[in-house]
Amino acid sequence: MGIVNVTPDSFSDGGEALTPEAAQHKAAHLIEAGADLLDIGAVSTRPGAPDVPVEEELQRLLPALRSIRKAFPDVPISVDTFRGEVARIALEEGADWINDISGGAFDPTLWEVIAHYRVSYVLMHIQGTPQTMQQNPTYTNVVQEVWEYFIEKTQQLRQLGIEDIVIDPGFGFGKTIAHNYALFRALPHFVEMGYPLLVGISRKSMLWRVLQSTPKEVLWASTALHWQALLWGVHILRVHDPAPVRQLLQLLPTWNFSA
Repeated sequence: MGIVNVTPDSFSDGGEALTPEAAQHKAAHLIEAGADLLDIGAVSTRPGAPDVPVEEELQRLLPALRSIRKAFPDVPISVDTFRGEVARIALEEGADWINDISGGAFDPTLWEVIAHYRVSYVLMHIQGTPQTMQQNPTYTNVVQEVWEYFIEKTQQLRQLGIEDIVIDPGFGFGKTIAHNYALFRALPHFVEMGYPLLVGISRKSMLWRVLQSTPKEVLWASTALHWQALLWGVHILRVHDPAPVRQLLQLLPTWNFSA
């Protein structure tokens, strides 16, 4: 899953794809590098990011979505939003998936839209909101609590007739570095839930803070963790840099080969 942020303030690539032309160029680069699926986001959800009105989100999103959909009619497109109205309009404009950081908690109409359109839905775990999530994230047992969250939320979704569910532990969304690595080590546990599992660690602070680096200088570390995630059975990697992941996927079938 290649990331297209049409935002001025995302943590590592804000401002790179603000026009429809720039967004289409970004999408073309991601696809050429090996992305199978694009994820377009028009609201930054980095820690402390300000809220954006729905009108502004749509003004950013729709020109990019239309441009990318027209240029790449066969590439699945996910829209990263937690708002029901934005999701509805995006799906009408050709989006295929909805990627929701809030697990339906920020807008109760979102799940109604997903149920109506019967599209793939990424259910992510978050503690708090982007404005508050990193102030003091606290868990008794982060793995157990995220596991229970998915059990509860997937049951609620299935009661609404929503079956095409992808789960995402939400690395960096209301978690300390220690929480993030506890969840990463538990990825095989989440694979066992039986839902496709999405991992989004690309350029995140759980890498660059540990390495005392910057978001754009942790490609090797990202690739190493992506390889481990694939070996554990993770289904989708949400990335800024698809080329190394494409190489990993090409190598994966030979990993257990015995000469």
